[in-house]
This record gives sequence, structure tokens and C-alpha cells, in this order.
Amino acid sequence: MLKQIRVHGRGGQGVVTAAELIAIAAFFDGKEAQAFPVFGVERTGAPIESFVRISEKPIRTREQIQEPNILIVQDSTLLESVNVARGSNKDTIAIINSSKEKSELEIDLPQENIFVVDATKIAIKQIGKNIVNTVLLGAIAKKTKLFTIKSAEKAIKQKFAHKDKKIIETNIKAIREAYNTLSS
Repeated sequence: MLKQIRVHGRGGQGVVTAAELIAIAAFFDGKEAQAFPVFGVERTGAPIESFVRISEKPIRTREQIQEPNILIVQDSTLLESVNVARGSNKDTIAIINSSKEKSELEIDLPQENIFVVDATKIAIKQIGKNIVNTVLLGAIAKKTKLFTIKSAEKAIKQKFAHKDKKIIETNIKAIREAYNTLSS
């Protein structure tokens, strides 16, 4: 079954990298995957989106995702200015980075479909910086079951193979913490 994911964030927050990591993790679990951004004249801090499709079968479509099954919101302040839930339905789930309770967030989805993780807190604790795109991989693995935590770890290792080993280790700790923070 084809799953369509829309990632919302701000320029400079690694929204494109988030989509790539999701696709790589799914690929490691034997799935077909594609990830792509929308580029325009965005600048640092401007709202941006990237997209991911995951399927057991080849993916032929290439257009932007208008009806997501899953929403990833890297910056909950976007909920105040962007309709991140556009095109969603009653089955769409949202994974949102926020320190607030889900009942405090303004998003037009059933409460049972909203999952909140304080990825910022985890990122600062584990990575030392407010970089939440990798942290959210753990939450995505836990709530969507589209890929395993092991595949998420492998995706981090592959994507950051050229970086210092400590960066890889801290990102893996961060995704594990996000994974373990959410209940099943």
C-alpha cells in the first residue's frame, strides 16, 4: 500500500534531509521509496515542505503530495500560519515536534491521530543543537511502522558517513530516545 508523507518545517531546519532519511530507512526495510522537496525562493525561516512516498511496489507518480497519510511537523509554530493539515482525512496521522500537549495544538485532525514529541528537547540534550529532523525519525518509526528503528539507524549511518563518528552516535541516541518516548 502506498503511503504518502508530507514534511513541514522552516528553511534551514533540514526538511529535505528529513525526507531523504525517511526514504533511506524504508529502503533498508525492502520498500520502494522516493523523497523530494519543493523549492522556490524560500529563505531561512520560511515555511517549506518536502515529500516522501513509500510502497511495496514501484512508485510511478512524481507530483507533490496533496492528500497525505502522514504529516511530519518539525516546527509547531507553523500551525499558527500554515494549514499543514490541508488535504488530510480522518485517518491521516501527524507527528509534531512540540513541548505542548496535543490538545493545545491547533490542527484539524482527530486527537487520537496526533502524536507529539519534544524533539527540540531531545536534540539539545543528545546532539547539543536544535536539529530535530533526525530526532523525529525515531518517532516516525514508532508511530508509522513504515520502517524499523534499526533501519533508521542505518539511514543515519549512511547519510552522515562522511561526518565525524560522534555526530552519527549522538543522532542515533536521539532517534532512540524519541522512539522510546512515545507509547506504542
